[in-house]
Amino acid sequence: MSNDETISRRTALKILGVGVGVASAPNVFAQRPHPHTGVEMVSPVEERTPGKLHFFTPAEMTSITLMSDLIIPADEQSPGAKDAAVPAFIDLMVSEASVETKNLWRNGLAAVDELCKKAFGNTFSSLTSEQQVAVLKLISRNEYRPGKIEERFFVAIKGLTVDGYYTSEPGIHQELRYKGNAYLKDFAGCTHPEHTS
Repeated sequence: MSNDETISRRTALKILGVGVGVASAPNVFAQRPHPHTGVEMVSPVEERTPGKLHFFTPAEMTSITLMSDLIIPADEQSPGAKDAAVPAFIDLMVSEASVETKNLWRNGLAAVDELCKKAFGNTFSSLTSEQQVAVLKLISRNEYRPGKIEERFFVAIKGLTVDGYYTSEPGIHQELRYKGNAYLKDFAGCTHPEHTS
């Protein structure tokens, strides 16, 4: 894509229909005892290490990486899904999911590749970025009433991409600019005259 054709993250999210609702992902991160209390602590960052595959094949991970990075691409403010280790998050989450969910992902990826072969003569990972965006637009059309396997797959990958990104360090701190909890020195309460008596 030329610089003129590059899509901003917000434009891409709007095209792909990412709304305010975020799918809830189950808490499947390995838990480790805290050294001081013996309490189990969740450590999602350690489980997002790219490279070690839990469920998907390398070829499937290539497609997942490309798709998730098109759903949330890098922009001038923060990195995209790939650099936030979202593909590793997706791999981990699906590896801990039900057989039905695993089948949806595996069969969905295969259905997307079949659609790509019919439309463009190649698999998703071998298409140009413009063709990949066209395919994602096509399979996202019925997002709120998905019927075909590739449409249900799109809903699944969009949900886990958003969950993975906005629970990652780049998503929380760079994109959302969350600075942590803050305290109020004083809490004056409501100052409307009708509430002060």
